Amino acid sequence: MKQFFKFVLASFVGVILSVFVLFVLFAILIGGIIASSSSSKTSDVDSNSILHIKIDYPVNERTPHNPLAEIPFLGLDSKKEPGLNDILASIKKGKNDENIKGIFLDESYMMQGQATTEEIRNALIDFKKSGKFVVAYSEIYTQGFYYLASVADKVYMNPKGIIEFKGFSSEVTFLKGAMDKLGIEAQIIKVGTYKSAVEPFFLTKMSDANREQVTSYLGSMYNHFLTGISTSRHINKDSLFNYANNGTIQEPEDALKYKLVDGLKYKDEILSDLKKRTSISEKDDLHSVELGDYVKSEAKEDDDKNDEKKTSSKNRIAVIYASGEINGGDGDDNSIGSEKISKAIRKARTDDKVKAIVLRVNSPGGSSLASDVIWREVMLTKKVKPIIVSMGDVAASGGYYIACAADSIYAEPNTITGSIGIFAVLPNMQKFFNDKLGITFDGVKTGKYADLGDVSRPLTPEEKAILQKSVNRGYDTFTKAVAAGRKKSQAYINSIGQGRVWTGEQALKNGLVDKLGNINDAVASAAKKANLKEYQLVNYPEQKSVFSKLGQGFSAQVKAHFVKAELGENYKYYEQIKGVTQMMRTPQARMPYDVVIK
Repeated sequence: MKQFFKFVLASFVGVILSVFVLFVLFAILIGGIIASSSSSKTSDVDSNSILHIKIDYPVNERTPHNPLAEIPFLGLDSKKEPGLNDILASIKKGKNDENIKGIFLDESYMMQGQATTEEIRNALIDFKKSGKFVVAYSEIYTQGFYYLASVADKVYMNPKGIIEFKGFSSEVTFLKGAMDKLGIEAQIIKVGTYKSAVEPFFLTKMSDANREQVTSYLGSMYNHFLTGISTSRHINKDSLFNYANNGTIQEPEDALKYKLVDGLKYKDEILSDLKKRTSISEKDDLHSVELGDYVKSEAKEDDDKNDEKKTSSKNRIAVIYASGEINGGDGDDNSIGSEKISKAIRKARTDDKVKAIVLRVNSPGGSSLASDVIWREVMLTKKVKPIIVSMGDVAASGGYYIACAADSIYAEPNTITGSIGIFAVLPNMQKFFNDKLGITFDGVKTGKYADLGDVSRPLTPEEKAILQKSVNRGYDTFTKAVAAGRKKSQAYINSIGQGRVWTGEQALKNGLVDKLGNINDAVASAAKKANLKEYQLVNYPEQKSVFSKLGQGFSAQVKAHFVKAELGENYKYYEQIKGVTQMMRTPQARMPYDVVIK
């Protein structure tokens, strides 16, 4: 009996200690969250400061709300990574902030798409109108960063640095050879001559139609790239083309000789130059504010308060962010869930204070059904209040589907859009199971089509006909929606559809978009249509608070951050693999593939 009580007492003490430890850990966690939140609220901006911009991370459409990353003991990356919304807002605020004397554009690797780079570049051009300086420096100039940096008053590079100036290329990875070796056949059902999303599964090289469209849109983007640099650097565009085509720019001295840069300097020399520009003594530290800190600085808040025209009004313009693959359900921070976005549109539509809506689309598409669900909400909203679409890096296929019903559509010249088409992919893994693994299947069914979609056998001709009919119906629905939204005939939309990809510049000419411009242009258009002179912006979907995230899967949040931190730039491939698995489930209105421009 004595031994029994010892065990009971030991167990009781163990439970009490476990509960106590969990309570302490939870208290530390909450304390860390509160401390990180309070410490990041505001910070003063010194006089004679420079705004330090270094973009060496993939830029999201808006700054992620993630206090978990600021808790040191979790081991997550605490680096602030402002989204495009805060980058643009900070550059605009810096233009009018008397404490900010200029911008130092530091070496950045530009992991985002070209349209995002374009918006930041245009914001820097606008900043320069204030008479303040922009200085750019890098040890390595990728083509993307050089395009951004070319607007600077002075462009410098390390004397031993590297500069890429070689033209654009686009590459597709084909999987058919590997699938053949594994005994896996991709059964393709599609509509659209140019709908080449499925080509990697059954071809070993580009089709003629795909090569034609890639050549077209890549040429359009490259022409815009050269035109922008030519204008900023005052170099003849034909000369720039020849420099790239002939491999003229190989060494830093070449870049200096042909005026792509203004000087070859080490970083300490650049910092000394910045001190002179801001009247700071050489022995003192340079006054600089990081972009991530300036987002929440006092100067920015004060400037917001002075912007009475926009912040004092009860009238609102809702900006709804739709970014990532389109799927059913709620989705997550990196995808468009049809339920989540539809709910956001409905909420903005039924809110009497919201007078107009801007739908910001940055998506290669996804589920055709989920796209149609969102399209329906846009249609309903259009009957009640103005809704304007602003396109980001890509708004193609399903991304265009959800945009086409808007009152008007804005895109950047180098936005990737169009790709009006539908496809489905169903793997036949019979040989893989039978020959490679020695696995066979047998069963009973109550009807001829009861096991339609079974990957352990090939489709019958009748089953293929059923799926083709479904995909054809989806394409007909898609083209009718675009024709109605764009006020064109369905025959015309079919002629520019067929899955073909266009740049924003090309889409303007063929009527798929209304104007070239950024999200601020779209907001201004929404205000004009709603007859608003005073308004404030509200963002949807609402980002979850840290406590909501704790209640809805803390472990998933931590896991996502560890994966992203570990993979870095290669995180995009992880997302692509997830996208491929999604393709195998339902008919897709999706881009041919993720465009990788090198």
